[in-house]
Amino acid sequence: MSIWKNGVPQPQALTHYESPTLVEHLGIEVIDATENSLTARMPVDGRTVQPHGRLHGGASVALAETVGSIASNLTLDSSEQVGVGLEINANHIRPVMSGYVYAKATPEALGRTTQIWSIRIVDEDGRLVCISRFTVAVIPAKRA
Repeated sequence: MSIWKNGVPQPQALTHYESPTLVEHLGIEVIDATENSLTARMPVDGRTVQPHGRLHGGASVALAETVGSIASNLTLDSSEQVGVGLEINANHIRPVMSGYVYAKATPEALGRTTQIWSIRIVDEDGRLVCISRFTVAVIPAKRA
């Protein structure tokens, strides 16, 4: 059973709505959707690394919050409700120096007023880079 309000989303249509924002600046793009998950990728390049050439932890968190926020809002009726970030945490496991990282968001709880999402970020070889938990407040659209 699909968690999405309007059926499984088309990834290419989702990336279009993130322009021009931090998401576009960081090169984040949604690449896959299943019945209960959403995946985005981000390049590890001059925009997303720290001075030592490793993926910046803040860029990982931006990726996690992006894919979690998009996913959250796709479960809601946008004319009635909006999902906004309430809290995020991240554990950084492994450095990445180049290529892409992939973030997959899956719901832990889809409540009436809050949602909790787990986001796993992996490198091109599928090795765990970062794991994040993202809490979303579901608010009326008129307050957004």
